[in-house]
Formats: sequence, C-alpha cells, structure tokens
Amino acid sequence: MAMRKVRFVLTMCVAIIAVAVMPSSGRALDNGLAKTPPMGWNSWNKFGCKGLNEKVVRETADTMVSSGMKDAGYQFVILDDCWQTGRDASGNIVADAERFPSGIKALADYVHSKGLKFGIYSDAGTMTCAKRLGSIGHEYQDAKQYANWGVDYLKEDWCNTLPGQNSESSYTLMRNALAESGRPIVFSICEWGSTKPWLWAGSIGNLWRATGDIQDCWDCKKDWGGNGVTQIIDQMNGLETFAGPGHWNDPDMLEVGNGGMTKEEYRAHFSMWALFSAPLLAGNDISNMTADTKEILLNKEVIAIDQDPLGRQGRRVKKTGDQEIWSKQLQDGSRAVVLLNRGPAPTKIAVSWTDIGYPDSLSASVRNLWTANDLGKQTGAYSAEVPSHGVVMLTIKP
Repeated sequence: MAMRKVRFVLTMCVAIIAVAVMPSSGRALDNGLAKTPPMGWNSWNKFGCKGLNEKVVRETADTMVSSGMKDAGYQFVILDDCWQTGRDASGNIVADAERFPSGIKALADYVHSKGLKFGIYSDAGTMTCAKRLGSIGHEYQDAKQYANWGVDYLKEDWCNTLPGQNSESSYTLMRNALAESGRPIVFSICEWGSTKPWLWAGSIGNLWRATGDIQDCWDCKKDWGGNGVTQIIDQMNGLETFAGPGHWNDPDMLEVGNGGMTKEEYRAHFSMWALFSAPLLAGNDISNMTADTKEILLNKEVIAIDQDPLGRQGRRVKKTGDQEIWSKQLQDGSRAVVLLNRGPAPTKIAVSWTDIGYPDSLSASVRNLWTANDLGKQTGAYSAEVPSHGVVMLTIKP
C-alpha cells in the first residue's frame, strides 16, 4: 500500500512538473503529427449512441478503401461516444462487449490491416456527454490503454466536468499522458470553443473545436448550442491567425450526405471546411453513399486546398449583404477563393484581385474546382453566377 502511495505521488509530481514546463501557447504541439488537417470518418453525426457497433466500424473501414476515400486522403476511423461501459477492478476502461464483442484492440488491428488509422473518444469530466465514464483521474492509465490497443487519434470532450475545472490544465494533463504512452496519438480537444482554445491550445492539442456542435442544416441555431453551417462559418471568421501545421481550428465534423441539406449546401459546407484548413471528418454512412455525396467527399481538387502544406486558414476578405468572398493563400503563391452566396436567390459575385492581395494589372489563370474547368487568363477580376446557398470555388494562379 505504501509503495502505491509513493507511485501515486511521483506520478502527480511528474504531471505538475510537465504542466509547469509546457511550451508557450503560441507554439504548435511538437509531436510530429497532423502536419496537414486530419482526414477520416467519425461515428457520431450519423450513428450517435444507438447505432455504434463493431459491424458498422468494420464496414466503414472496408468502404473507405473500396470507395476511393483512402486514396483521396481519408485516414482515420474514429469511434465517438458510447463505446465504453465502465472500468474493471484495476480501473482500466472497458469496452461494451455487446457492441464490440471482439474488443477494441482487435477492431483497431482490423482498421490497421486496411492501411487506415484508428481513433477513439473520451471526456475530460466524470462522464461523457452520453453518460459513460470519463477520464478524469485516469488520464495516464487510459492513455496507456489506448496505446496498447493501437489507438492513433484521441478526441476528448468536455461534458460533466467538475466545478472550477480548468480546461487548459485538464487537456495539458491528457497531452502529457499521451506523450508518455509510448505511441504517437493525434490529440483532438473538444470543449466547443467555450474557453477560447485558440488562445491556449496550440501547444496542447493538434486540433481544437473552435465552434459549437454542428447540425445538419444550413442556417439554424439550437438553444443548447447546436449550429448550422452558416453559424459555424461566422464563428470561424477571424481565427485564421491561430491555425497552422500541427495545430488546427476545428469547426466540427462534416454533415455531407446526412440528408438535412441540399446538394448545393453540402458543396458549400465542404468547400468552406477546405478553405478553413479544417479537419475533414466525414460523418455520414459511407457504406451507403449517393452519387452526389461521393462526388462531394471525393473531390480531390477541393481536398488539395484543405491539405495544402502551407497550412494557412482562409479568411473572409469581403462581405456585401449575403454575398461573401473568402480567400486562402496556397504554398505556390496562388489563391483558393470561395464566392459564397448565403441568400435565397442566385446572384453574380465578382472577386477583384486587390481583394485577395494581387495587383489589378496581374494576369492570372482561373480554375473552377467543382466543374473542373480552366477558365483562362483573367486580369484584375473574375465574376460568376453563384447559386442560392451555394459557392463557386476557384484557384487563381499568377
């Protein structure tokens, strides 16, 4: 018993020292991971708590390969809430044996056998959002367990925290536990932007939720904090200086293909996430995708904008009522541009070169990324008809 107490004290001392010497919040987490925004699939948006099980996850991994998603850059297969039931006598987190009869390690091994990576979910509080056990007080034990299972990605939520619990300290503790686990694990902070994580999370997580939870709708706002696509777009505006390789603003998972929006709205949703250099985590049933959903999720030219190695987050450069122009600098000096129409009717939107940091006299090649058409050399400006609740997405290259 005395030896256990000594070990506990030593563990806590190590944790406190690690917090004290953590790098400044202006620096990126130096774990060598997520140099471009993570891409993959997360179970929550489509399957929630009731639909999550081993069969769904295995079928998803199979389809990620057979559909071309893996070749397009999607890597991670991530279990969200409701995979766990409790802890054993030694305090180890236990998976739901009914839903995951083969166990989490076997499932991770299966995902790895497909050339993919495996992710899992926890919570910094006493319980997860779905009232499963959280990680508080078990951070090092859980991180070691995840590493033993072969986990490559951890999403940690912020439900059911203790009164006065500090987000920066809590997530720093888990960061340190992951660093000691013996396995490289991408760390996703999910406190919904509630404590302005962009100000402190750069040295703690590889990505952090900068917004409230997404809803499968274009323009809506739930009393409990759920957001439609337009609300999230507004919340992301102005955060571009905090993102970069290894540390990303996360506007939540994709809703593409879940049925609540039109094809144009889903295209706009995907385009803006790419312009944001956001994690691209599909949240639909990819084993049963329509042709339209596949067309959106597999557009390699749009994905390339998201994955551009410069790692700049795009920003809004002009807004006139419902008409908006967003621009993102790319590694080769060109620009990705989104003409966004939030209004109820189609409208023409023009981007001037001066809006995106070029002189009026410049001749530049313009390409439409959704029609895959080269639009020739343009000088000074370019305009296009943009559908209601839709986008025209371009590259403009001198």
